Amino acid sequence: QVQLVESGGGLVQAGGSLRLSCAASGSTVRSYTMGWFRQAPGKEREFVAATSWSGGTTYDADSVAGRFTISIDYAKNTMYLQMNTLKPDDTAVYSCAARRNLAASRRSDDYDYWGQGTQVTVSS
Repeated sequence: QVQLVESGGGLVQAGGSLRLSCAASGSTVRSYTMGWFRQAPGKEREFVAATSWSGGTTYDADSVAGRFTISIDYAKNTMYLQMNTLKPDDTAVYSCAARRNLAASRRSDDYDYWGQGTQVTVSS
């Protein structure tokens, strides 16, 4: 099985940046799709970005395109979400997820493993 642990969340001012980390352990994830999702209070879980572990395919939500970048450090088995130009409506619990499929997906139901999430709060 795959275990995922997020870190790097915190409180930032609007316009600032954060880098979230998702450390993967357990089974190999080299053939998996990795994704980031977020959920704000009272709202449904929302797709943020996804990539195949190999980096061959990347999807970004329209709301974060041009601001957020997903990447993987293979030596550390860690996926990152670099978040720039943060806005107050980016405030949410951010979770990483893994899908046992090479094709990236925007649907949370397609993912098999989830981390516990890390809180990102962007103040005005």
